[in-house]
Amino acid sequence: MIYIYNDYGGTHTTSLAAAYHLRKLPSNKKLTKEDILNVDYFNKLTKNDFGKLIFHGIDEEGNPVYTVGRKNNKLVVPALKNLFLLLQSRYNFNEKIIVSNTSPTVPIAMSIGGFLSRGLKIDFIGVPLLIIGSKQCCNRINQLVEHTKEHARTVDKQVIILENKSFK
Repeated sequence: MIYIYNDYGGTHTTSLAAAYHLRKLPSNKKLTKEDILNVDYFNKLTKNDFGKLIFHGIDEEGNPVYTVGRKNNKLVVPALKNLFLLLQSRYNFNEKIIVSNTSPTVPIAMSIGGFLSRGLKIDFIGVPLLIIGSKQCCNRINQLVEHTKEHARTVDKQVIILENKSFK
């Protein structure tokens, strides 16, 4: 099975989701500033990384975990789905794939912080807002990851796309 977490930028909620998925973050406490800033790729990707699948690691069941920033392009996930279905049907690629949208977990502080830090390079304002936003949404992200894993175990499809609208 392959897990892919996606959102607009691919560097904040997706990185946190991958870290929760891989058990690199504690699921039973609020995150500290250090916890957040030490997450792989958190607030480190640039516009050149949009659309790239970023590998985060292998989970406890041997499944790779990736993230992708899709910008505003709503065609990225359907294109990925169609590519995976093509690979499965034409080339006997039998890996189950689950693509999970982390965007519904993003609070306003994280959106503003991401824009200021990544978009305008104003880290002294943007990073503190990203930390506030991350603390606000960490429980929702952790729940989204558990929801994603549960769907992967119980849904009998080769390609699963989760929009996760219930996590707003």
